[in-house]
Formats: sequence, structure tokens, C-alpha cells
Amino acid sequence: MAQTQVQTPYDRVKLARDTSRPTGLDYIRNIFNGLIELHGDRRFAEDAAIVGGIARLGDMPVTVIAIEKGHTTKERVARNFGAPTPEGYRKALRLMKQAEKFGRPIVCFIDTSGAYCGIGAEERGQGQAIAESISEMTTLCVPIVSILIGEGGSGGALALAVADRVWMMQNAVYSVISPESCANILWKDPTKAEAAAASLKLTAHDAKSLGIIEKVLSEKDIGTKAFYDRLRNLIDTELRSLSEDPELIQKRYERFRAIGRDKVKTGLSAAGE
Repeated sequence: MAQTQVQTPYDRVKLARDTSRPTGLDYIRNIFNGLIELHGDRRFAEDAAIVGGIARLGDMPVTVIAIEKGHTTKERVARNFGAPTPEGYRKALRLMKQAEKFGRPIVCFIDTSGAYCGIGAEERGQGQAIAESISEMTTLCVPIVSILIGEGGSGGALALAVADRVWMMQNAVYSVISPESCANILWKDPTKAEAAAASLKLTAHDAKSLGIIEKVLSEKDIGTKAFYDRLRNLIDTELRSLSEDPELIQKRYERFRAIGRDKVKTGLSAAGE
């Protein structure tokens, strides 16, 4: 993947959407061994936008879950452009609960502009599926590492990001809304997306400064063996460390409760309260 000069937050949005960028399956196939993909939510259907199963990280069995966009137009249509339906989130949650039962750590790769917002998805409980995933992830008793590898859009991304460690690739983005939609709502003009992106604080460095993520991952040599080897070592080290923590669930709770706390205090102090 060719590196592009980055000058603005919107440049990073465009990089996050680049079709040549590694997708979730690329990460899984190059970091883990022996993937056994599992399908279906046991309620309605299979969702190709979310891929998940059992694999090995060295000698460690893990559950891996990825939101998959695909590279070509044909692949993207088949994967619903990485916009999961309720079945996808229910499948992911089923695999996470299975991982908890057998004591396997969980690794999630996130790349979505948002959950699918079609009528059928809403009728089948899209909001509930996302809410259940968020709620259940808070109390899973196995380590969870979630990595935003491209777009991290709204609840569609958050549904797989309630983790002990949340990392972002340096050109990934994480936001409650796309810059285009934000511009359309605020100014009735989607062409002002660049200004919206600058205001949304959606870059990896913004998320790190706000305490939303723990680590910004370098994209040096992205897509190469050296890149995947480096990431494999980081994940392996982190999962082994988390696996030894007896206060895993409590610290996960405290992690999310702490987001924004210092900012609120600073704002109150500035207001003289």
C-alpha cells in the first residue's frame, strides 16, 4: 500500500477507506495460524461482514473476530461493504461467549463505517444486538484486545471495542459519525466534510490524547511480513500479560468509567466550580 502525504484529519479518513488497505482477513491470515472459521448466529442467518473463529497465536489458542470489507467491488458487495447486520453482532457475541467458556483470549479487528441501517436490520433488532454486545463484553472473564484497522464508525465499531486494550493503526479513524454525515447535519452541506473531520477529533492521536485508546500503531511497512510480525509480537505480549491479571474485569470497568473524567474536571475548574 502506497503511503500518502497526510496533512489533515480528513486525509486520514481517506486513507482509512483506501481499498488497498489490509482488511480484517488480511490481518487474521498473516498473524494467526490454523483459522477455523465459524458461521451463523443460530437465530436467523450468516453475516459475511463479520468473520470469526478459532485460531492460534503461536502456541496460544485464541478467538479472532474481524469486520471484513473486502478489497474489490465484488468482495465488498459480498461483505455488505463491512456494514454488519444484527446477525453479525450476534455471531460475534456467540463466539466471544464460547471463548469465555473455554478460556480463550479474544482479538477483534474493526473496520466499518457503521452498522447496516437497512429496514430489515432494524426490524431484526440492530440496536439491541449492538447493546447486548457492548453489555456482555464488559463482563467477559477472558482478555480482549480490539484494534481499529481502518474506519471505526459509531456503534457499529463500539460493539466490538469494549476491550481491555483498544489500539488504533496510525491512519485509522474512530468517530460517532462520518465527516460527511456530520457536515450534512450541521451545515446541510456534505462538502464541508473536511471541516467536520477536524472538529470530530477522530484520529488515532486524538483518541490517545482523550484516553479512548492505549496505543497508536505504526503503519511503517504496512502489509509486509515485518509489519505483521511486529503486530503479532505486540498482541502476544499483551494477551499473556492480561491473562495473568486477577482483576481483569474490574480494570476493564474502570478503564471505560475513566474516559472523559479528567476532561470534565478540567471543564468544571475552568468554569469556576
